[in-house]
Amino acid sequence: MSFKKDTGKPRFEYDEAVEEALCFGWVDSKPNKLDAERTLLWFAPRKSGTGWSRPNKIRVDRLTQAGLMAEAGLRKVELAKADGTWSKLDAVEDLIVPEDLGQALASYPQASENFNLFPRSVKRGILEWIVSAKTPATRAKRVTETATLASRNERANQWRPKTSRDA
Repeated sequence: MSFKKDTGKPRFEYDEAVEEALCFGWVDSKPNKLDAERTLLWFAPRKSGTGWSRPNKIRVDRLTQAGLMAEAGLRKVELAKADGTWSKLDAVEDLIVPEDLGQALASYPQASENFNLFPRSVKRGILEWIVSAKTPATRAKRVTETATLASRNERANQWRPKTSRDA
């Protein structure tokens, strides 16, 4: 929990907190609004098999060079490099559309064009969502959903408020 900047109350800086967590093999969540004055950022030990974002990899390199990484953090990095999760998100960060998604987008009118016009952050989120699927069936479902929605110029994997029919 941290106070928002404009409250003038004691707070921690996001980058400092994330770097401290990385040193010990932990990872942060997405920040959430707690109330009018406070935000909540959850930290937890990094799970095996999770991809490493480019910003976190840059932070780890800098922290390692400065000699600030703890043994637990270095162990997580070594494991990630050994099991491939260190580079799992590289294509996502570069917005490289995987072959299966490219084929699905090409099979729907306007899907490729619409997808390419989505903001970078949206495309990145969709690509990570697809790449992080745990089973081939889940990945195929996500690819199909992405292409179908893109053909209607709608974005997959986006939070939408529940409607009365969803309840």
